[in-house]
Amino acid sequence: MESCKLLLCGQLYDGIHDELFSDQQILVEGSIISAVGKNLSRPKECQVIDLSHLTVTPGMIDAHIHSDLFDWRDYSAILLKSETWNNLGHLHTAQRTLERGFTTIRAHALAQGQGYGLADVKRAIAAGYFPGSRMVITFHMLGTAGGHADASQALMLNPRLAEAATQPFIGAGADFFRQVVQKDIKYGADFIKLFISGGFSTPGDTPDNTYLSDEELQAILSTAQGMGRPTTAHVYTPEHMQKLIRFGITGMEHGSLMDEETAALFEQTNTYLVPTFCPYDEIIHLDEAAMAQKEPHFQAKLRKYAQQLRQGREIIANSKIRLGYGTDFVAVHQCYESWYEYRSWMRSGIDPFRILRAATSSNAEILGLQDKLGTIQPGKLADLAGWQRDLLQDEEALSECSFVMKEGTIYPSLMEQAR
Repeated sequence: MESCKLLLCGQLYDGIHDELFSDQQILVEGSIISAVGKNLSRPKECQVIDLSHLTVTPGMIDAHIHSDLFDWRDYSAILLKSETWNNLGHLHTAQRTLERGFTTIRAHALAQGQGYGLADVKRAIAAGYFPGSRMVITFHMLGTAGGHADASQALMLNPRLAEAATQPFIGAGADFFRQVVQKDIKYGADFIKLFISGGFSTPGDTPDNTYLSDEELQAILSTAQGMGRPTTAHVYTPEHMQKLIRFGITGMEHGSLMDEETAALFEQTNTYLVPTFCPYDEIIHLDEAAMAQKEPHFQAKLRKYAQQLRQGREIIANSKIRLGYGTDFVAVHQCYESWYEYRSWMRSGIDPFRILRAATSSNAEILGLQDKLGTIQPGKLADLAGWQRDLLQDEEALSECSFVMKEGTIYPSLMEQAR
């Protein structure tokens, strides 16, 4: 007989309805949720787990993690680390996010010029050799020399070293990018990510710079689509976002300089956006102590675009865009401290249920896992998390996870380990 567990929930958020249900029970048989409701019948040999002091939710999902970082302070030196070191970083992050109630993460690798070892980390976790969050992965940031995807900007004082660090994943031309997409998918990429805008954290570009020609963009998107993989893009400006929608992108990351016209286009096409609010909070809410932890060029660009960032956030928060929850931490916070994004959304005036939905059922759809994850329903995988603090009022509620289950197996939570 498969392992049976009956969870007694104080409150339950199911990932579907914008309400908390009281006195619910969840029957888990093996790795699957078999029933949800009150006063459930159960097999005689069934472990009863009392979570009546907790609010139970689907396992949370972070859709934008740079998981190869052990510590954000190593960001500028990541290209100097070995591939083995960075792959261990992926594993470390997956272990840390699991104990924090994020049972699935979408990993965006940072270290250009390295190989496909992230797929082995994903497989080892899935096989049960290591505890860790389920991983949805991409290997490389597709972009051109000198753009935000080109992490070797950090090595620009040594061109020879910089060139060695980027090849063969930074380049130009439709044929080049078509081949990179084909190889990434061959070796296990679940999605493809391209970089059309510049960014904030790199020294030699700005958010409104344009990278990738129309031919290169079309080559990436059509190749990924033909091979059955979704696409997303690092993007900031309305012009770039509108172009990506016209070209048929699946979704986008950031979109921080959003305007009303572009938000309406997102709504009309049901294109998703993972807005990654938290990395810009230091300027949105002006925290000089946190700003001082960022590189001087990062600070300068945040100050330059401050007004546009504030306006863009307000537009996104007030829109009906299909939003996903993702963090994108490379400064100030560790990449596995996903709860900070919850605080950021609440401080931006977003309804808590919209945040919870973004981190559960909406993210499951974005990752293509909606048939397995994101809601508490019979037939879904038993990925569950329990929270002692008030999810609807406490902006730091996700900082303290008290219960974690992934596929029916209970793992030590952060709060259990703290006791």
